[in-house]
Amino acid sequence: MKYWTGILCLLIACVKPTLKEVNLIPKPQKIEIKDGAFSLNFNTNLIFDSLFHQEANYLKELLNLKLNGKNNTIELLKKEGLQEEEFFLNITKETLKLEASTPTGIMRGVQTLRQLLPTKTNVVTIKISCVSIHDYPRFSWRGMLLDCCRHFMEKEFVMRYIDLLAYHKMNILHWHLTEDQGWRIEIDKYPKLTEIGAWRTEKDGSNYGGFYTKEDIKEVLDYAKKRHVTIVPEIEFPGHSVAAIASYPYLSCTGDSINVGTEWGVYKDIYCAGNDSVFTFMEDVLMEVMELFPSKYIHIGGDEAPKYRWEHCEKCQKRIKEENLHDAHELQSYFITRIEKLLNKNGRKLIGWDEILEGGLAPSATVQSWRGEEGGITAAKSGHDAIMSPTSHCYFDYDLDATDLKEVYYYEPIPVELTKDEAKHILGGECNMWSERAPQELVDNKVFPRILAMCEVLWSDLEKDYDDFYSRVQKHYPKLDFLGVNYGFESVPIKSKVVFNNNIFTVSLIKGSPNMKLEYSINNEPWKKYVSPFSIDSTSNLKVKGFKNKNPYGEFEQELIKHKATGKKIHYTIPYDKSYQGNGDRNLTDGLLGSTENFRDGYYQGFSGTDMEVIIDLDKITTFSTIQTTFFQYYLSWIILPASISYYISEDGENFEEIKSIINKTPIMQEGKFKHSFLFEKENIKAQYLKVIAKTIGKLPEEHPAAGSDAWLFVDEIIIN
Repeated sequence: MKYWTGILCLLIACVKPTLKEVNLIPKPQKIEIKDGAFSLNFNTNLIFDSLFHQEANYLKELLNLKLNGKNNTIELLKKEGLQEEEFFLNITKETLKLEASTPTGIMRGVQTLRQLLPTKTNVVTIKISCVSIHDYPRFSWRGMLLDCCRHFMEKEFVMRYIDLLAYHKMNILHWHLTEDQGWRIEIDKYPKLTEIGAWRTEKDGSNYGGFYTKEDIKEVLDYAKKRHVTIVPEIEFPGHSVAAIASYPYLSCTGDSINVGTEWGVYKDIYCAGNDSVFTFMEDVLMEVMELFPSKYIHIGGDEAPKYRWEHCEKCQKRIKEENLHDAHELQSYFITRIEKLLNKNGRKLIGWDEILEGGLAPSATVQSWRGEEGGITAAKSGHDAIMSPTSHCYFDYDLDATDLKEVYYYEPIPVELTKDEAKHILGGECNMWSERAPQELVDNKVFPRILAMCEVLWSDLEKDYDDFYSRVQKHYPKLDFLGVNYGFESVPIKSKVVFNNNIFTVSLIKGSPNMKLEYSINNEPWKKYVSPFSIDSTSNLKVKGFKNKNPYGEFEQELIKHKATGKKIHYTIPYDKSYQGNGDRNLTDGLLGSTENFRDGYYQGFSGTDMEVIIDLDKITTFSTIQTTFFQYYLSWIILPASISYYISEDGENFEEIKSIINKTPIMQEGKFKHSFLFEKENIKAQYLKVIAKTIGKLPEEHPAAGSDAWLFVDEIIIN
């Protein structure tokens, strides 16, 4: 069966091309465009060094070539002294010559050739521009994580992504195979992992899931091997293990029967570190995984493992004493180190998320840094290898308002804090496609076109030029169309910049793509073409729609609230978290409301594990009758409404009088994402200063999946009228 057939029809493409500049992503290290073209047809000959037999067969099948053509020639030749992925591609009118020291180098060159092929159809001869290319990667690790646990991905879909990665010179597929919400890999010794753990009962009563048999995995591995893409499996320890515990309850601290996870987020039930049978299970599973996967590296997760169960487990506390450990964090280090010894004994290396630094890093572990760059910096400075995939630039499950094409393009994987020698420990980077909110049919839209920027960041060692890159992306879209990629937007199509001054909102609309046109409507009035910033002098509803190449390209809607505190200064007694700073020190009085669905939209301020305490200065003694403070709740992301909110007033900013305290009655575990407003009404309140204190619940309670972790407060606007 062929899983990638799109290019096979290219031999009936393009009879008289217009040979413009060559368009390649990632951009080659060195390229020279020459006059003329190489004519590829059914009579083109293919000759190759015996070392490249498999790659020659791949190319022959790809292009439907003969081996004894009488016209011009494609040559795959060995050239000594090159790096593993380095190649030379020289195309003249008579010869298309690809040289490398290794089969991997040849395959990278073949992918360059694929991108040079035109996408038009219905002719017999392909014209390929004469070029000279010398190319090689900046980093050895250029990866993408594909989470097939939260949503199961079909085997053929995984293969398709292997081909898309190869096409863009990415060389690692990080295959996430076990999770709270599903165990996806067949393990012979523990059949319940797929009989029970691979399936979950959805809220509508349906049964959802799936898994890969060992034969499926072998087929995927063979497909990847032919394209020189390495598959690194991830088998999660000690957290994200609910599906395994649902299958075999003795693996947990409590031994209680639980169900496979149905909600996203972090669960407190993890593998019991005090139970020797857990380590037997772990070793058995990893031995079968290593028998399947030839990868030098095995990823063991290690992230988001709440210590609540361990702290309340007699067996885990006994283990801490027996091993002379200080706390549950060192117990996690003990757990990870035991896994590493097993992997090292079998000639493999361990990779874990940056939480494996907690309590001490296992001796030869590689750290994948996701909570910023700090984990990678710490690892490199201590002599450990690191893979960079911070949420700020590399999480493609995040919406574009968090990470867009331009932000990915300008990512620099080597932190400035590292010396030249320390920087050698940065293997490269990885973009992550977690699938909580992205079933298979939405993955393309999330990954593309952002992965085009990531592949260039990790491959090309050239000076940044976003305008040039952006231009190449526009010309790359027809190739993605041809390959059936359902790509999304490059950035949020429409944004606004709103400034409140002199009692008026001034609104500037920002296009997410240079060649867009915008139209807007205020309070459902007739649509107008956007030409320049405009003013709004009262509370209003703003709607905007965009067009690119005359086609609809995004919509935008925003509420602008004008109230007595709009634009007023705020003093923060307790600072907000820099990860969620919203509109900075103006956020709570900027007149702009956050989304009811997306707490990352830039209009919320977050406080992690602390109360919120702010003082608003109204400039003068002001009379008002209502105070409304709005918060967001989504318990699966640890965002919880405050336990209470209190309002205080003052005329001098020093002596405050409490006027109201409101106790929150919304359940902590209430399902869904929603906003809740705390409203106080009283006639003729007079004050210049208003103090607002929102009390956090502190730690997440026992009934929460991440019990014991800090709760977040997410606050929107404080409206005074």
